[in-house]
Amino acid sequence: MAQQDTDQQHGGVLPVDDEGFVVDTEDCEAREAAYRERGTSRPITVVGNPVLHKECKDVTEFDDELAKLVDDMFASQHTAEGVGLAANQIGVDLKVFVYDCPDDDGVRHTGVVCNPVLRELPAEQRRLDDSNEGCLSVPTAYAELARPDYAVVDGRDEKGNPITVRGTGYFARCLQHETDHLYGYLYIDRLSKRERKDALKQMEEGTPRYPVVPNS
Repeated sequence: MAQQDTDQQHGGVLPVDDEGFVVDTEDCEAREAAYRERGTSRPITVVGNPVLHKECKDVTEFDDELAKLVDDMFASQHTAEGVGLAANQIGVDLKVFVYDCPDDDGVRHTGVVCNPVLRELPAEQRRLDDSNEGCLSVPTAYAELARPDYAVVDGRDEKGNPITVRGTGYFARCLQHETDHLYGYLYIDRLSKRERKDALKQMEEGTPRYPVVPNS
């Protein structure tokens, strides 16, 4: 998702709070730096590339190859100045996303989720927030999009451990946005036809600030 204008830690074995949610707010700067410094930044795929428009494959091998992909994703996210990145945004057909995103209270969250499944929330927890949303795969474009301001995602970390991540505000939007990517949806797919057309026009008229893969 685009921004709006130690060894054990690298293993993804993050602590869990009393409610069973991953504690992803500790040592964020050090953990993010360790990932990206091992990684290689890759260009971002943009809307129209087939890999963005289909459901990705489940991660079944939690191995060194996956660890390398995660490192590259953090490096790519940093280069693009994003707060979340899905694997298909760098052309890889796997259900994994990374994030380094603040919530509305300014608390930083950093982590990795493989095979994410977004929980259906009860009605009393579904308060909609219609803030602006952007996407690294739709560079320079933004649009208002209503999403719940609280989200819970179940999945696995990069070692295959079951995890549950929750977020509020901007971070909740990030969790929903990145999970959408891995099931073949861009945020502009949730807009009206007129709003989608406007977003694509913004993209056409803008210049990405990071390397992208041109569509043939």
